[in-house]
Amino acid sequence: MRLDKFLCRVNLGTRSQVKEYIRKGLITVNGTVCTRPEQKINEITDTVCFQEKPLIYKQFVYYMLNKPGGVVSATRDSACKTVLDLISCDEKSGIFPVGRLDKDTEGLLFLTNDGALAHMLLSPRKHVDKTYLVTLAHSLSTDDVTHLEGGVDIGEDKPTLPAKVKILSELEVLLTIQEGKFHQVKRMFTAVGNCVVHLKRISFGPLSLDETLRPGEYRVLTEKEIHALYEGTNAQK
Repeated sequence: MRLDKFLCRVNLGTRSQVKEYIRKGLITVNGTVCTRPEQKINEITDTVCFQEKPLIYKQFVYYMLNKPGGVVSATRDSACKTVLDLISCDEKSGIFPVGRLDKDTEGLLFLTNDGALAHMLLSPRKHVDKTYLVTLAHSLSTDDVTHLEGGVDIGEDKPTLPAKVKILSELEVLLTIQEGKFHQVKRMFTAVGNCVVHLKRISFGPLSLDETLRPGEYRVLTEKEIHALYEGTNAQK
């Protein structure tokens, strides 16, 4: 792996920043100062230091993004800004959103390059909970709640799986589902004669949206959060 690419992968900085660190002689490989960004290193066996502090390479990266409205959950799009455009690090190769949020839906989106974990999280057999804060045009009746929690017809071959509904106020509810069908939340409320005015995902499996993240901001997951994702799917890290 190129030295500058390695430095980006360990989140030391952008490509231009790490090249400046290299130029200034702040990077050593196995104790020797390196001044060429293109120098090849073995990211597993070589010891790379920044100002004498070792840099630890991790094969996989894990990000929590507070997705804003107007951005599509894709790695590329010819017409719209994508969630990957919001990731500022230069080295984004292989990173993708796990699942999707509709263009106008906000909130928690998990991005990674760990394909095995993503597959497990999206597997219908794992029954991963996804909770949304929903603002509605009209209040829900008791019958509406009963229908939503029992499964409703949204035009698919089968009704939706049972959901959980928690009333927060006259027009705000929390909806927890385990599926991810196209426009599912909106279609579920349409099925009971209502309309979604605003939609924000606040949790995905064991992850809860970090409310310190403003729309469009992201952060690296903590080791505890990463462990919880693996534990919740019984996947091997």
